[in-house]
Amino acid sequence: MDYLRHAKGAVVVVVATAACHGVMSGGYAGARDAAGGDAGAFSGGIGFLLTTLASWVLMPVLLWAGMNLVGETGNAALLVICGLVWLGVSGYFIDDIDRSGGHIPIPALVAYVLLGAALAVVGTDEESD
Repeated sequence: MDYLRHAKGAVVVVVATAACHGVMSGGYAGARDAAGGDAGAFSGGIGFLLTTLASWVLMPVLLWAGMNLVGETGNAALLVICGLVWLGVSGYFIDDIDRSGGHIPIPALVAYVLLGAALAVVGTDEESD
């Protein structure tokens, strides 16, 4: 069992999740401000859409960069699965994030980090001697 790689994966997933969650929170606040209350339902729609897409694209990029930064390669499972799960988690809790001061519930974030830490070792060549 490669505990160091699990730990590195967990740290990278925490940082990437915090960054993507921050992008969504800040972007949605900007979209709400652009909508200006009664300005119409679509005035902040483009900002909302771009923020969501940016977060979804940013997650696998940050995971890849983070794992390479800590010296770990062979991360395809982590990138693909955590990227897809981020689509589901952030999409499911999008109304929670969109509220002023809102966020994804802590248990969901913890489960996401644990998934990423577990996936950090998938696909490595541990048995090549």
